[in-house]
Amino acid sequence: MTSYDQKVPVTVLTGFLGSGKTTLLNRILTEQHGQRIAVIENEFGEIGIDDALVIDAEEEVFEMNNGCICCTVRGDLIRILGTLMRRKERFDHILIETTGLADPAPVAQTFFMDDEIGAQLRLDGIITVVDAAHLLPHLDEVKPEGVENEALEQIAFADRIVLNKTDLVDEGELAEVRRRITEVNRLADIVETVQCKVDLAAVLDVGGFDLSRALVLDPAFLAEDAEHQHDLSVTSVGIELPGDLAMEPLNDWLGWLLSNRGVDIFRSKGILSVDGMPERYVFQGVHMLFDGTEGEPWGDAERSSRAVFIGRNLDREELESGLRACLVP
Repeated sequence: MTSYDQKVPVTVLTGFLGSGKTTLLNRILTEQHGQRIAVIENEFGEIGIDDALVIDAEEEVFEMNNGCICCTVRGDLIRILGTLMRRKERFDHILIETTGLADPAPVAQTFFMDDEIGAQLRLDGIITVVDAAHLLPHLDEVKPEGVENEALEQIAFADRIVLNKTDLVDEGELAEVRRRITEVNRLADIVETVQCKVDLAAVLDVGGFDLSRALVLDPAFLAEDAEHQHDLSVTSVGIELPGDLAMEPLNDWLGWLLSNRGVDIFRSKGILSVDGMPERYVFQGVHMLFDGTEGEPWGDAERSSRAVFIGRNLDREELESGLRACLVP
């Protein structure tokens, strides 16, 4: 049996859609920490975007798409972790970035219910990133009977909370967000940030996960058949289009979409090929908030556009036809 100190620490990075998980991940990867870090990413959708949003680092990135890590692709997680542990060159740390709709509890279960994994890895902590500007509506959302509120679960199981985007709320709103977080989880330390600028020591090697507390939160934590049900009204629409998009119609359509459908679009992100731009156009949105930046040059790569929308009661045909209408004839 591997001793506690020899086990490779694993950090689960969670947080609701658009909270800033990938931003925090990039900050960790660009720090001069001297560690070999393996990254496991999970996206909720049929096409992947986050792999292109993660900076080009020495670390290896493993993707799991088209399913939530806490249910349909949990077996993939176990297989990837097993593969990592059989590698000759061991990793100093493993980071698991979950989809924004993941309940962290089933992910944490993996390290206590699989003997091979538990013998070589230890769950160092669950880090939950919180969007100060959008948390309260998600906490107050009324879910159908038997359906979990993922935003609530992510805070409840957190060992440390990164309260992000504090610049987007006033002091009164921030105080209310802090109060509501503490109401759910009094034990987790809260680190307030803008753009996830946080000391690495606050999120890695925190030694924070407490199995006994997890069992208090969820007595069925170690049960093999513990139920987990997502809100089925929340879906993902992924779109891939060859060719270039015209910037003016694209801006008009995105503006209309977020103004008229933004309440129901929790998260939007894309890497687009825009006519006349040698660089990729990277956009990210949270509800009505939107940001677009220049990404890496296309170079000799085939130009195409990929976009993902995650939200409630999405109209796939409307989204596909809207983006397609922006193509250069």
